[in-house]
Amino acid sequence: MNIKVQKKSEQAKGQFNGGEILENKPIGFPQDRGPQTPYSNLFYWAHAWSDKGSLIGEHPHQGFEIISTILEGDIVHYDNKNKSWFPLQKGDVQIIRAGSGITHAEQMNAGSHIFQIWFDPDLTKTIHLEPSYNDLRSNDLPQEEHDGMRIKTIKGDGSPLKMVSQGVSIFEIRFGKGNHNFILNDGMIASVYMTSGTMKLAERLVEKDDFAIISATTNLLFEAETPCRVFLIQSPEKIDYTPYMDLYRR
Repeated sequence: MNIKVQKKSEQAKGQFNGGEILENKPIGFPQDRGPQTPYSNLFYWAHAWSDKGSLIGEHPHQGFEIISTILEGDIVHYDNKNKSWFPLQKGDVQIIRAGSGITHAEQMNAGSHIFQIWFDPDLTKTIHLEPSYNDLRSNDLPQEEHDGMRIKTIKGDGSPLKMVSQGVSIFEIRFGKGNHNFILNDGMIASVYMTSGTMKLAERLVEKDDFAIISATTNLLFEAETPCRVFLIQSPEKIDYTPYMDLYRR
């Protein structure tokens, strides 16, 4: 097993509107100069929150697939394809397949926390596709309990969420104190963000808002010291196209 743990204090930081929205970025944009660069088909990952509420005005995207998950509170979203504002509540998920181009805006209401995660699906192809957008309600997503874990599948078997990015599975996992095994697919990287609790991964301490990247294993042992909630993405160790960052450097 290979493991890399990035503490909250080590992550890149961001903000909007004079600090009305704050961000931890385990995978930042190049200009953020954070320690973790893009890997696999994961390009960007931010945990954003707002205590008082604030608007991120309309802005464009192309090519990437962008998933937003509402961790706490609620937001309101606008895009130029639907030309309407739509609410998203705690547990809901939104996907933007930016394709040839889409613009959107987000109102983060007071007390809201979200993940925004960008996937690189081979921009040389997706930039020519019609953009599309979906909201998924929390109860649209399958949940199961086994081996002491409650697993919500955001992307994977039984989930209605569709992506172009290949090999991606996304889970929210809750478990109590004790040891819990999560089985990974062969040839995958596990990216784990700790949203609450304290545990050990391969004898490394992982606490709230820490981030871990695990590879070269098919078995994750969560040694929970307290009840925990983690957000886990499986993505391929190898992709068969040139990622955006390599295109960008040319």
